[in-house]
Amino acid sequence: MAIDKFFEQTTQQFVRDNILSDDFLDFMRENRLPFDTLMAYYRCAIMEIETKFRVLNEQFGLRYDRNPIESIKTRIKSMDSIIKKMRNKKIPMNMQAIEENIRDIAGVRVICSFEEDIYMLAECLLEQDHIVLIERKDYIKNPKPSGYRSLHLIVEVPIFLKNEKRYMKVEVQLRTIAMDFWASLEHKLRYKKNIPDDEAEILAKELIECADTSAELDRRMGEIRNRIAESELAHKENKSTIGTVLLKHRLNENDGK
Repeated sequence: MAIDKFFEQTTQQFVRDNILSDDFLDFMRENRLPFDTLMAYYRCAIMEIETKFRVLNEQFGLRYDRNPIESIKTRIKSMDSIIKKMRNKKIPMNMQAIEENIRDIAGVRVICSFEEDIYMLAECLLEQDHIVLIERKDYIKNPKPSGYRSLHLIVEVPIFLKNEKRYMKVEVQLRTIAMDFWASLEHKLRYKKNIPDDEAEILAKELIECADTSAELDRRMGEIRNRIAESELAHKENKSTIGTVLLKHRLNENDGK
């Protein structure tokens, strides 16, 4: 009970210090419309990035008869999360400072079937005109200590407004289905309350083992996909060779006549 009361008091103090502070209230009164406008720009940037990935997925479906993207998720950081980040990073309370210092307000998460598709899609995105890479973090080749795996890109994408072209930052996360399942489960467990320290330590180790199992699954599924592709290619080449031989045979027969 004492711990619960402590957390309740801490939460109330945070609200008083952050959400209900005079500085914050003044900031919101003066910047409500600019803040809403900035969030609208971020939503436009998300639409631009999402459309680019959907076009790539459609193109691969038409050309190669397969779709590398399983699903696309998007989100805008909540006001509470933005405020917490401003306080933690000591960011001044103005729109320019928010835009310059918080890079993950707009987020696009792309879920793929295979690990190879992650790097292929990232390369295709970054090769497009007007896409500017700001930062790249590869947590697939270099997983976090927790076991978290994903490819993170911070990019700038232009949005075209009535009288201007404006570059906005978007965080792009690319994962396999297995990586996304693990990350979702880990996120839920991490914020569970009332778990004893010794049990939390055991769960953390279990999650790392699950991350390793997930990585092995991705590797094996990729190998299976490649073997199937090689078999199909060999079959096509064999049919082509047989067709060429038959054609030559018929031509020789016609020449003999």
